[in-house]
Amino acid sequence: MTSVKEQEAIGKLMVSLQKWDSAHKVARRCILDNFIKSNDGKTEPELELELSQGSKAAWGAPRWSVNLSLALTNNYTYSTCLDKLLKSIGILLSAASGCRYLIEFLEPGGILILLEVLGLNHLKEENKRESLKLLQLVADAGRKYKELICESYGVRSLAKFLATSSSAEAQEDMQILLDPSDHGNPKYQNQVYKGLLAVLLHATTTPQQLALQTLGAMLGAMQDVVGEAPSLLVEPVLGTLCSVNLEVQHEDRVHHGLAAQYR
Repeated sequence: MTSVKEQEAIGKLMVSLQKWDSAHKVARRCILDNFIKSNDGKTEPELELELSQGSKAAWGAPRWSVNLSLALTNNYTYSTCLDKLLKSIGILLSAASGCRYLIEFLEPGGILILLEVLGLNHLKEENKRESLKLLQLVADAGRKYKELICESYGVRSLAKFLATSSSAEAQEDMQILLDPSDHGNPKYQNQVYKGLLAVLLHATTTPQQLALQTLGAMLGAMQDVVGEAPSLLVEPVLGTLCSVNLEVQHEDRVHHGLAAQYR
């Protein structure tokens, strides 16, 4: 039989969930602010305890996770609370052993939403950076999750954002994400190559530099393992030697000898 203390805890949990369900955008922003301040850096067991309001209700934390995912699904095309929603979901996904939160986020199409956020011109750059962070958390969960990103046309979306973003910080985040999309993900490595080549051919200086850095690392890793690299990389990489930009020239000098081996 449920104790009085447990009944009180379940009652608090129900009230907090009802507040979220009935809250308008200002109230929801406050709820999300409090969630971020209270739970940043917590492990999955700690989140379970916090989100269940100290009760033994096993559905407390999953209900919050589903609420956040649904709120993102319904509101990602608007800037209202989007930054807070993404940060809150990031807390769940980054929790140690938080695999269940990841699955609950992916089931309603979380990857597709994050990729679409990158392509919406009216959204703020900070929202896109938070989206990148969540994609990185997904990719870090293992090979099958990297493949899910690629199956969602993720490399194309990521490369396009790398080529068009005006934020150096976001471009560097993108470089980190594209690089692990290749390592441990051989099924889609050609997609990564082609995405980076598109950046080399069509982007401005900083994206070209970052694409060269990533391609150089991938060429080096492939040489160490199998002693060869895809021929489709050679001419575009060597073609950037004509760039007048000093940073691009530096990356070319670093990787020119490596690429020239495959001419």
